[in-house]
Amino acid sequence: MLDLIHTVMHQVRSQQYRILRDGPHDITHMDSRVLGYFGRHPGATQSDLAAFSGRDKAQLARLVKGLRDRGLLRATPDETDRRNVRLDLTEAGRTIQDTLRQQAALVGEKAVAGFSEDERAQLALLLRRLQSNLDA
Repeated sequence: MLDLIHTVMHQVRSQQYRILRDGPHDITHMDSRVLGYFGRHPGATQSDLAAFSGRDKAQLARLVKGLRDRGLLRATPDETDRRNVRLDLTEAGRTIQDTLRQQAALVGEKAVAGFSEDERAQLALLLRRLQSNLDA
């Protein structure tokens, strides 16, 4: 069962990577993950990202710096603690994130093509149960 889930996720990721590689934006998979995080958590810090992702702080610092240098992330000093920097997407970052989200939705739709609404709901329910079992 888990091998099949792994294989399906590998196929999804492969298609997502192809979209990123062949797309108009010079965005890596990790760039897209960082943009996605700050798109969902505007004003979060780099430490928040590290805690969420479990990634190496030095690697994340390089990614964040690169995205800031390219004008995709904006840094604002924290009003209560000037040592912290709050990050959010710039307009250019938001545009890229919206495009990536649309492309991911297309891959998702391709994955469940031919499924009825009931089958989609059942699949989602079963996957949530798997997740819950593993969280317990």
